[in-house]
Amino acid sequence: MMNHPLPKAFADRMRAQLGSEADAYFAALDENYQRGIRMNPRKPFDPALAEGVLESVPWNSRHGHYLTMDSAAGLDPLHEAGAYYIQEPSAMAPVALLSPQPGERVLDLCAAPGGKTTQIADALGGEGLIVCNEPVSSRAKILSRNVERMGVSNALVVSAEPEKLAPVWPEAFDAVLVDAPCSGEGMFRRHPETRDEWNESSPEGCAVRQKRILACAVQMLRPGGRLAYSTCTLNHEENENVVAWLLNEFPELECVPFSMPVNDSVLDAPDGMAHLYPHRLRGEGHFAALLRKKGDAASDLFAPASTRLSAPQKPLLAAYEAFVRPFPGLPRANAQLGDALLSAPDLPPLKGIKVLRAGVQLGILKGKVFAPDHALAMALPLDNAIPTVSLSREDALLYQSGETLPCSDEVAGYVLPAYAGLPLGFAKASGGQLKNHYPKGLRR
Repeated sequence: MMNHPLPKAFADRMRAQLGSEADAYFAALDENYQRGIRMNPRKPFDPALAEGVLESVPWNSRHGHYLTMDSAAGLDPLHEAGAYYIQEPSAMAPVALLSPQPGERVLDLCAAPGGKTTQIADALGGEGLIVCNEPVSSRAKILSRNVERMGVSNALVVSAEPEKLAPVWPEAFDAVLVDAPCSGEGMFRRHPETRDEWNESSPEGCAVRQKRILACAVQMLRPGGRLAYSTCTLNHEENENVVAWLLNEFPELECVPFSMPVNDSVLDAPDGMAHLYPHRLRGEGHFAALLRKKGDAASDLFAPASTRLSAPQKPLLAAYEAFVRPFPGLPRANAQLGDALLSAPDLPPLKGIKVLRAGVQLGILKGKVFAPDHALAMALPLDNAIPTVSLSREDALLYQSGETLPCSDEVAGYVLPAYAGLPLGFAKASGGQLKNHYPKGLRR
């Protein structure tokens, strides 16, 4: 990493912080970073088809795996089918600590690009609600796209500053994750160029922003709820000191001790805080803390989607009902956002908040005919009744490039081109050809 040397002030601080472990830490920064992959429980497939998958990540053993450095899994058609999410192993730890439960309402306050959001969705198992927020509009679109790709049916994607959300959603959530913007010291191995951007004042400036975000998070957490705070940085100023400020500012909070499996041992955090260092485990630098809001009270802020957005217009609803009549078991339409028909869970108040996605976008009306949305194909259970056309890997790549493909003359109407048993999107079969409906913005 000689092209991107460590800043001297950072190196001096880490040597003081780690003491006798400092040399092992610096040596780890000269090794390859650790890649990871998280399997999507909503879309099971033959794992032998995923290139370079290794053993399980201890702190997310149900779905997380290590991934070889040379794996091209991110370029495989399975990736775009939502079979998995490429996610750094240490980044899987905060959600594991938060431990979302089916039926809970969970807020991911700084959610882009969506790795932790979709991990929360895995834990919810389609029950409850995951609200994911990203203030930066361009990043919010990426977040929304990943929620769609992974087939999450119970998500609300919004884009707003936390200060705008907190007054609207007081004490609304059972659990809140704040994976805060930070100085990024934990990325010095994976992205060496970030070393050049770091300076001694970076942690202080980031801590100010982190406190602002956390203050909003506390307002939105119900009594009895859990708060996980995480960063991908290693200094005390953005980590332990921020937590100390939080406990002082909000006496209703308390730290929750935890333990997590690491390698062949257990990492104990009796004070509810832990640093994940790359020389101690197979992952990049991270920090995580778990807190609880004292008391116990349920939220009454949630209401049917049709009251938070709009009720479906009758012509659109009728067209969808005609579309689904041959296919029992498809999602029930219950709301509308713009021109799109939705199937959405109960939602919090949304007045004045920019909504990018709510539940599953089912489709729109084109003329008098219902046109299904790509999101519907991604969110369908694998045992749905829409006909599928199985594709080879080569044809799957062609489909995702927008190509027209041949099919049997006996196939007609909307079908789901599929690879390894997973739907890739919609196509319309006619005259021995599959007219491609893969969204142009997603094509390879």
